[in-house]
Amino acid sequence: MADATRPVYLKLRDLIAAAIIDGTYAEGAMLPSVRAFAAEQGANPLTVAKAYQQFQLDGLVEVQRGVGMFVARGAADSLRHSERTAFLTQEWPNLCRRMARLGITPAELLAQRA
Repeated sequence: MADATRPVYLKLRDLIAAAIIDGTYAEGAMLPSVRAFAAEQGANPLTVAKAYQQFQLDGLVEVQRGVGMFVARGAADSLRHSERTAFLTQEWPNLCRRMARLGITPAELLAQRA
């Protein structure tokens, strides 16, 4: 629901961040070009460029002019830390409130994993 109102560039940023965290794009690996990623995702290249720019501003990618963007050293750890913090401070409290409203216990939730 809230995801529907989230800007597209942030959704794209989340996709790239997840790929960096899970090792799809390892440290030193080249990210797809803006045009290639835009075509793959069915997005506007300017929107992808905005997502990439945010990674650059955060120091998570390094640009080699005329070559491309590469995942910076420590990017996965940095992203994992920031994503974990965001989850624990923003998403988890909302999930806990929703679980309480629905009467879902932690034991029930854990039982669903099996």
